[in-house]
Amino acid sequence: MKIQIINGPNLNLLGKREPDIYGNASFDTYFTQLQQLFGSECELHYFQSNHEGAIIDKIHDVGFSYDGIVLNAGAYTHTSIAIHDAIKAVTTPTIEVHISNIHTREEFRHKSMIAPACKGSVVGLGLFSYELAVRYFAINTLSI
Repeated sequence: MKIQIINGPNLNLLGKREPDIYGNASFDTYFTQLQQLFGSECELHYFQSNHEGAIIDKIHDVGFSYDGIVLNAGAYTHTSIAIHDAIKAVTTPTIEVHISNIHTREEFRHKSMIAPACKGSVVGLGLFSYELAVRYFAINTLSI
């Protein structure tokens, strides 16, 4: 099973950026832990970009050949109809994840433009949100 994790803007700063919200771990460190946890079950790939078009290109690249996409679109969650459309254009199911609980933060973060295009969402559980999304794909073996 092949799973693509995609992180959007500013998530390259995990471990440094607002640790009270996002924690102290870098995503690279966490990704290594995910690979160890799911190593025999899933082939995990990771991509991060601060650019909307690069995120869309990655969704297009893997959206017909991978078994799942785990997407933290960062602030694009609340603004990007283009990412919403890219998710809908491909056959690979996507799960939206967020480290923080977007529903308890600033009001402009309460609405996700991408959620209606996704299979589901995991929010507010820290980095564990990613593990739950990957686990969903692993357990369901895409009988979805």
